[in-house]
Amino acid sequence: MGTPNDQAVLQAIFNPNNPFGDVGLEPGKQAEREEEDEDEVFPQAQLEQSKALELQGVRAAEAGDLHTALERFGQAINVLPERASAYNNRAQARRLQGDVAGALEDLERAVALSGGRGLAARQSFVQRGLLARLQGRDDDARRDFERAARLGSPFARRQLVLLNPYAALCNRMLADMMGQLRGPCNGR
Repeated sequence: MGTPNDQAVLQAIFNPNNPFGDVGLEPGKQAEREEEDEDEVFPQAQLEQSKALELQGVRAAEAGDLHTALERFGQAINVLPERASAYNNRAQARRLQGDVAGALEDLERAVALSGGRGLAARQSFVQRGLLARLQGRDDDARRDFERAARLGSPFARRQLVLLNPYAALCNRMLADMMGQLRGPCNGR
């Protein structure tokens, strides 16, 4: 299913306690608290049902069954249409299927539902930033990564460095300099 990069991104997106290597002081604990805070507004029975459907969708996606994954995420959205998490997950599955427009639509909805705050917003901005980068829209990517970084995403901070042309130039110059320093030693 997909490239190794797709699988790594999928793994990161579908594991909200460790999105793209983002860890707080205690791995997973901060993300769990954020998700609990965001979810406390929803009725418990619907929340549990929606989360269970999302988990089934994540497992299906990880197994390469995007059709079932999309069905489960759609069902989770039907149970709690005001919860951003399932839109984030469905966006990732849609992207993996090649439906970039559908993925962006879901991410817009997730951003709106989250009010641009919290774990769901952070994940939405990271995903939307990645899509913008893939499409060559670096200014849009930079804006989304800046928003995700302000919400605490180390992954987004790393992406901002990569988008900085001066950082890329410095890295290239440093690599050239290191290569020249190694050169004379290799010739002896």
